[in-house]
Amino acid sequence: MKNEVIARNYAEALLAIALPENAVERYGELLDALGGVVDTDPVVKGVLMSPRVTKQAKQDVMARALRGLAPDSFVRFLQAVVRRGRQDGFSAMAEAYHRLADRHFHRVHASVVTARTPDAALEKAIAERLTKVMGKTVLPNFRTDPALIGGVVVRVGDRVFDGSIRRRIQLLRHRLLSGSGA
Repeated sequence: MKNEVIARNYAEALLAIALPENAVERYGELLDALGGVVDTDPVVKGVLMSPRVTKQAKQDVMARALRGLAPDSFVRFLQAVVRRGRQDGFSAMAEAYHRLADRHFHRVHASVVTARTPDAALEKAIAERLTKVMGKTVLPNFRTDPALIGGVVVRVGDRVFDGSIRRRIQLLRHRLLSGSGA
């Protein structure tokens, strides 16, 4: 819990830096990339987490590695994180940052499951309809499940909208077996 609060605090600070620079998306991408590198590259992780490497040396390495790739304000933010010994939380900061950016831009993520792979026009139509229904920009993540038979199942947060043929068959079966008729 404490790490989540710390990550959110750093994410809020980065968002405050990114907003006036119109770089919210870019900073999110950079933070994702950095978190990914730290999590997957044992050499980078070793340097950043080692107590033998001074904080100043870690800051210098970051500045050199990101020169020309990231804005100076982003690099200064990372250096402040390292100065406070919080470099183990880059991935958690990235997750918190994306949640804050989504809230700022009035976006929600949706899992959309269809029986068959939808074409681009159908994906666009589904996204537009969900955006209208939710009152926020919906960023759908599409996947397929042939067991649905047809229709679509959408999950936004803890809300599920099941318009699948499989669900309709289940409801019909339940009605027939319970004797309530169709």
